[in-house]
Amino acid sequence: MPAAGQIVAVAEAPPVSGGSSVPLDRLQGIALLDRLDSLPRGDVHLFLSTHPETITELLASPPPAADVSAWWSGAPESGRGMLRTLAPELIGNLEGVPYLARDRANREVLDAARAQLEERLAGPIGRAERGELETRTHMLAEVEKALQGPSRWLVSLDVTGDGRAVIAVGDITTADYVSFLVPGMFFGVEAQIDAWTATAQTIVDEQLRWLRTLHPESDATVAAVAWIGYRTPSLVNVASMELAREGQKSFTSALQGLRAARGVDQPFVSVLAHSYGSTAALLSLAEDDVSVDALAVVGSPGSPARSAAELHVGSVWVGAAEWDPIPASGVFGSQPASRAYGAQLFSVARGDDPVTGAELAAAMTHNDYFAPGSMSLRNLTLISLGEGERVVGPDHSRGDFARALMRVG
Repeated sequence: MPAAGQIVAVAEAPPVSGGSSVPLDRLQGIALLDRLDSLPRGDVHLFLSTHPETITELLASPPPAADVSAWWSGAPESGRGMLRTLAPELIGNLEGVPYLARDRANREVLDAARAQLEERLAGPIGRAERGELETRTHMLAEVEKALQGPSRWLVSLDVTGDGRAVIAVGDITTADYVSFLVPGMFFGVEAQIDAWTATAQTIVDEQLRWLRTLHPESDATVAAVAWIGYRTPSLVNVASMELAREGQKSFTSALQGLRAARGVDQPFVSVLAHSYGSTAALLSLAEDDVSVDALAVVGSPGSPARSAAELHVGSVWVGAAEWDPIPASGVFGSQPASRAYGAQLFSVARGDDPVTGAELAAAMTHNDYFAPGSMSLRNLTLISLGEGERVVGPDHSRGDFARALMRVG
């Protein structure tokens, strides 16, 4: 155990820029990162061991992503590597850090957490604890399973509690089009990360197919982000906006992180949000300093924003299924599927694709919007590519969507 005097020496080590004698444990944000990346490895390890709350507090109140990006660019390579090794959970989840470094750090956290759980399960533990550990082990196994496909990036990972996980399909560092898929109720990591990542893969496949069809000369690239970056609600708390507010904060950070990480090479950014997840996204895009090129919400219970004009979005689109009661509910203040809201409406009904002639299925209920081979998925894909003029509107449907609109005014 180090002597008390040694700990004080670490806490009072001056920053690389010199001058300041502020104790290390009193620094926050970029000032703390600046000091940490300049200290000897042993001192940083000692500080983080004796102040385990440091990482949690930094991630709970992180510096702006643009500032993080500037810090990372200016930090010594040795310091960046040291922090990735000693604090991978920080580097993996700090918006503004390059995605490649985050992916590597998060995979290290995933491997270490799996090993730790397996070690605990091998020892003598009670039934209740064993059940909890087995649930967490299964959650991490599902994250690993979701990462098995081609070009998968583990953008964020929280292995505590119910977990958080964000997986990008496609090269998010260079893609010309980046789509965020934001889920709603019951989309926890353990139950849904693999399926939601598969949906992101479906979006990527459809985007590439449409790019080849509409622009065969184009070499544009795409990425879709399966974003389970907040605690999604259950039946117990779905009527409250508390978790939507948590989602708003995390989603705003994610959008700012993308902008900061991409610098001058900004992609076309779209958000495809379902159900309660649309409320979180609407809060972010109405109230925070973020903007996207296109937003499509499906099965949306609305938000305090009364119209599409209040959103920082290039184009706003809304879809509602015939037998989905949520869009007509106005639970959180607005009804985006109402024509008065001012969004562009798209069909989710059965019909033929006017471009390819393919027969497309209808989204009939609340969970059908991302089904392969559906009119809804077709339109969501085209919206995510900025091809709004090719989106099938409700006047081209067989009346199902029009009847749904009559119920919401």
